[in-house]
Amino acid sequence: MTESTALYDIPGPHARRRHLLYGLASTVVILALAGWFLYLLFDTEQFTSTKWSPFLYEGIQELLLEGLGNTLKAFAYASVLSLALGGVLAAGRLSEHRALRWISTLLVEFFRAMPVLVMIFFIFVALKVQPLPALVAGLTLYNGSVLAEVFRTGIHAVARGQGEAAYALGMRKTQVMTYVLVPQAVRAMLPAIISQLVVALKDTSLGFLITYEEFLHAGKLIASNLDYDLPFIPVVLVISPIYIGMCMLLSWFATWVARRERRSPKTKAVDIAPAEPGTLLPGAQ
Repeated sequence: MTESTALYDIPGPHARRRHLLYGLASTVVILALAGWFLYLLFDTEQFTSTKWSPFLYEGIQELLLEGLGNTLKAFAYASVLSLALGGVLAAGRLSEHRALRWISTLLVEFFRAMPVLVMIFFIFVALKVQPLPALVAGLTLYNGSVLAEVFRTGIHAVARGQGEAAYALGMRKTQVMTYVLVPQAVRAMLPAIISQLVVALKDTSLGFLITYEEFLHAGKLIASNLDYDLPFIPVVLVISPIYIGMCMLLSWFATWVARRERRSPKTKAVDIAPAEPGTLLPGAQ
């Protein structure tokens, strides 16, 4: 016999039948949309060998691999620098010095509110920076400011008594953060950090707007040199699954980390020395 929970009642026979109908109706709609999409692709002859044979050429494959490598390079630089900048800004926002706290808050709010594309264009055009550094700098400023809030929120999520107990033991603030608060906050922060890195990975595609030869730029270059109608569709059908696959891999990693961190830590038995007779207090029998 099913029992209700504190949040909702277990659905009864009528509710389960209704949910089943909703699920079937949604499945039919999704299949209909997918069928319509496939019909359009076949109707415009997107799956003919003529439109897919160029991807068998070694030069096109090398161009795509080079673009993918440049995308991963920009993502690697941006992710490492974003984590570093986020840690610095978070430390500034948690500082006891008012001036440092205000400056860090101003930087975080400014770069979070500024569109990442505007920052990339400003660095590339106004500051005359090369495409790769401009792309990495824009991604670092935006994602670093977002990660700073993630770090700060994670630190505040730790029970207040943890820090108070550490201060009561005579630890300095740096020691409290390093040995007490940050290790406990990492468990709550990791999924959000990796999710933000997924955003950084997707935003590397903005590099093609400043002529950085990343994956999307390679696809655009290939499509512009094909001599048949709608050349972008086969290119998109090749590039999109790779982008989706990389983002899904990072998302899966975030889920795996979250599931692993939710497990109770294993404890190891410690051998305890047998009790020995001690000195009796005065007056003891």
